[in-house]
Amino acid sequence: MARNLQADMETLRTVLTYAQNRDFNRASALAEEILASGFEHPMLLNVVATRLELEGRLEDALRLLQRAVSISPGDVGARNALSLCLQRLDRPAEALVQIDELLKRQPDLGFAHANKGNALIALGLLARAKLSHLRALELDPGNLTATAAIASIATHRGEHEEARQWAAKALSIAPGFPDAVLSLAAADLAAGDTGQAERLLHQLIVDMRAGPSDRARASGLLGDVLDAAGRYPEAFDAYSDCNEALRKIHGHIANGTGTRAYTRALSAAMDKTTAVEWKSHADLQVAAAEVREHVFLIGFPRSGTTLLEVVLDGHPDVASIEEHELLTDSVLKFMREPVDFGPLILADDNMLRAFRAAYWERVRESGVNVAGKVFIDKHPLNTLKLPLIARLFPRAKILFARRDPRDVVFSCFRRRFKMNSAMYELLTLPSAAAFYDAVMEFAERAHAVLNLDWHDVRYESLATDFALETRAICQFLALEWSAGMGDFASRVQSRDHATPSTAQLTRGLDRSSIGHWQRYRAQLEPILPTLRPWIERWSYPA
Repeated sequence: MARNLQADMETLRTVLTYAQNRDFNRASALAEEILASGFEHPMLLNVVATRLELEGRLEDALRLLQRAVSISPGDVGARNALSLCLQRLDRPAEALVQIDELLKRQPDLGFAHANKGNALIALGLLARAKLSHLRALELDPGNLTATAAIASIATHRGEHEEARQWAAKALSIAPGFPDAVLSLAAADLAAGDTGQAERLLHQLIVDMRAGPSDRARASGLLGDVLDAAGRYPEAFDAYSDCNEALRKIHGHIANGTGTRAYTRALSAAMDKTTAVEWKSHADLQVAAAEVREHVFLIGFPRSGTTLLEVVLDGHPDVASIEEHELLTDSVLKFMREPVDFGPLILADDNMLRAFRAAYWERVRESGVNVAGKVFIDKHPLNTLKLPLIARLFPRAKILFARRDPRDVVFSCFRRRFKMNSAMYELLTLPSAAAFYDAVMEFAERAHAVLNLDWHDVRYESLATDFALETRAICQFLALEWSAGMGDFASRVQSRDHATPSTAQLTRGLDRSSIGHWQRYRAQLEPILPTLRPWIERWSYPA
């Protein structure tokens, strides 16, 4: 029987009216009814997906939105909803693909430029994100999302007075808007007004309009405010509240002790190999994209890798890239569970050549020109990929960042990272300490076996005797020492990528962070037995 087109269109209008009035239950019920009757339309799929998202069923919503886009590629609402759903699923790179496709078709959509900016923020690409948000404001001067996002970008870069101005604009549009409140509180903290920052954050934490993520971020920043005020037990409680909320929010990506177990499995697999097996490949001549030297800067998060990378990037003969997943292809091939390094050791060079090419292609895609440079690939947890580095790039140099384990683990606990299974481990002190112990154990075993050219960099030495330590590093990398490396504070704000260290580095060398853990000695007491072997091995004071 032929469908009654007029009746279907009337139903569509009714569904749209319900949705515009935010009556999603009635809109979704009617949409599901007409979909079940055989009439498929992107708006109906979008409406049902909206209800599923409100129920937390993001994967189910994603499937409906993908179907909506497949049947109507030019539908603005469906593709925009698909990009937003992907962002909520912590898949910003895929979201960006959808937004770019939307903007190809309709380049003057202000909200799409704002959504693109948010996807770029999630990817840590702050300079590009700011341009997208500024474009959104050109097209839509009152765009709240873009206004608040520019304030957040300035906050991440440590540009707190600029952040204050943008936050004030956002709050004039929407009083109490969480992102703007957070930027304003961060600016007050930077100015030393901990009382005003505390008041703003307490208001946000109890504001029922704020979402769980907003309240979690407010608790984390409140911890920083209380820490600055010397109220350490209260600060620890605030950090704990933040992390417990994040554990609930990101429970879907938690894998129990899976990340730690995998790291332990790496150590067990390394124990089954010998230095002789790895050494047989150490003299391979490996083309390295015309780089002068190839360097992997690794360690553990919050060990000083960002400081060291920013310092070295100030040298005219250095090109660097930070926290890009450049070894993805080879990880998928050789480092899946159950871990066995036999296939990697025995892989012929024809096979490995393809993975080297994939690595350098990812470098090229990043826009970094490495020809003739000392190229530094900075990613702390590439520590776990040392076997791949040894086989793919046996002549690469390793810079390994070390810092007092107590400062490292507490700093990981109190800072907020882009969430993944490894960063989830850092949300409690016991799991953070256990993960640190597992990573350091593997690093020690890999160092002993893999025959890599290795240089340890001690954070405390870099912070207290900068010239001496950087000269030693330059000697290891066959670089002439350059005084310009010390001007990192003025460079860091213009960098595209952001880490939890970025705003701190705008203040220059911060010796006050050395031994900060002692202010939380009582809270850290239960994890000290886990960390003690590393404290003693590296001669940190007990």
